[in-house]
Amino acid sequence: MWLRLAAMAALSLAPCFSIAQQRQTMSLDDAFARVAETHPDLRLLGHRQHALLAQRDQALLRPPLRISAELENVLGSGDARGLQSAELTLGLASVFERGGKLDARRSLAERRIDTLAVERETRRLDLLGETARRYLAMVAAKSHREIAELDIAQRKRAVAGARQRLQAGASPESVVLTAQAALARAELDRDRAQQRYAAARQYLAALWGERAPGFDIARADPLALPQIDDAQALAALLDRTPELRQFADERRVREARLQLARSDSSADLDWSVGLRRLQATGDFGLVAGLSLPLGAPARAQPAIRAAEADLASLEIERESKDMALYSTLIEAHGRYRVAQAEVVRLRDDVLPKLAKAEAAAERAYRAGAISYLEWAQLQSERTAMRRQQLEVALDAQRALIELQRLTGQPLVIAASAPAEGNTP
Repeated sequence: MWLRLAAMAALSLAPCFSIAQQRQTMSLDDAFARVAETHPDLRLLGHRQHALLAQRDQALLRPPLRISAELENVLGSGDARGLQSAELTLGLASVFERGGKLDARRSLAERRIDTLAVERETRRLDLLGETARRYLAMVAAKSHREIAELDIAQRKRAVAGARQRLQAGASPESVVLTAQAALARAELDRDRAQQRYAAARQYLAALWGERAPGFDIARADPLALPQIDDAQALAALLDRTPELRQFADERRVREARLQLARSDSSADLDWSVGLRRLQATGDFGLVAGLSLPLGAPARAQPAIRAAEADLASLEIERESKDMALYSTLIEAHGRYRVAQAEVVRLRDDVLPKLAKAEAAAERAYRAGAISYLEWAQLQSERTAMRRQQLEVALDAQRALIELQRLTGQPLVIAASAPAEGNTP
């Protein structure tokens, strides 16, 4: 459930699978599915469950029966020198557990098994959050490459305009060379973004152990930021997050440990029964015995106090974790809202005006009204604003991923309109 909804909240994605340029297209949902199926951390928890089940079976075992044989009054001196005075006793013995020790052991083993499910969910959410961040790195590299392509296109227009002015004798050759240098720098930015895309793809594929990935990511718009609830509404979801739910399971585990420690205050009763043969007379007799250790309540007190202190400290641990999660949530929510407002402002106000100014500067340059540097400065400013908008949007997406990891819930109310910052 969370996989699909988280993908919708983090990024606006295309359909899961398609074939483009002879490469498999991978959506965020597909990456989530691969990690959930193959990551060793999740598979390891399955083996831990088998180990805990074996420990539970061991906890259910009762004390074993012991068979004993005793031969007395032989190989001594006097009347005990031979076998005539020998006494052979065959016995059966065991321990009668008191204080509910068996139930306490079983309860502790079962509580440990219960905590594994919450631990698995916590680890799964952490892995999905890491997957989303690595996928977002690929989206970021691809978006930077698209911005570089737009910059290359406008720099090519500047080179063409400079050559036209040079041929007309209206500007020196240095202007053409400067425009060509700016074009080369834009091409370098594109190549750098391409290398970052390849590295990010390798980093993402490492989560499921793929060494030579060849997939592309689905089309995504990182500037499309959904509306989310206010911070207090999201904070109310923290009580259901696995990181806090595990404290409820841990409390039951520690209560079971306390009960097991208290059961040790009731001493176990050792019993034995047997049959004795007197060699001298050939007679048989029944022997029986009971043994009860003294001072069991006093010996159990240190373990009981330790278990009680351990249980009492759990509430403080939960309070500390709750404060840390709340602080992280508030910080991530603030980052998202600030970034969302900045992306919208750049989209609706700053970038459209820069686009108009750059187009007007191009017309003025070709008409000889302004210098190349004025036009180039506007081109650089427009590209810089595009990059700033992208970086702010990426920071918002990272904050949104963190919010979803903390709450374990989809946060989308209604997706906002896609941003127009990447339009030429």
